[in-house]
Amino acid sequence: MTAKARSRRQDRAEVILDAAEALLRRSGTRTLTIDAVAVEAGLSKGGVLHHYASKDALLTALAVRKVGRIRVGIAACLASAPHGPAALPLAVVAHARQVYAEECGFPDSLLIASADNADAAAAFSQFLSELLAAMGAAEARSGQGAALTFAVLGLMLSRSLDFHRIDGAPLDRLFDALEAQARALPKAQ
Repeated sequence: MTAKARSRRQDRAEVILDAAEALLRRSGTRTLTIDAVAVEAGLSKGGVLHHYASKDALLTALAVRKVGRIRVGIAACLASAPHGPAALPLAVVAHARQVYAEECGFPDSLLIASADNADAAAAFSQFLSELLAAMGAAEARSGQGAALTFAVLGLMLSRSLDFHRIDGAPLDRLFDALEAQARALPKAQ
């Protein structure tokens, strides 16, 4: 396969994922079918199936893409974080602060669909396990990085699932407190 053909194939796969994500945002998982994705993407059903053999494969690809975007976001924040034991916790908090109010945060329908799809759930689970391990490797007392990670995760999930939304000054104070907790994590001995 030529580089041009490979690029075109990757572009088409992204178009399909974008279409599936748009459908999830608008209507949730009830209307996410291969046929609907094909119409949304302007492709044939066979064109979608060529890239994603099933709805589950499509949901897994969406989850993997979302995890990839989170990794890139945290890495970008990590690059500008001060070096030291607080770098990763600060990067996690900074990334969460950046994406909290964005519409491109976790769509609740992707979270719900991932819960019913073992491969999609595994993508999120693996990422969280890796993040917790990296936090634990840099901390002096086990559990502090994990506590911060789960605090950020809880904040993001409650927003994504529309359980509770915080805006303005209260949100700034909450992220400032999370950042202070990240800075206070003692380094490993």
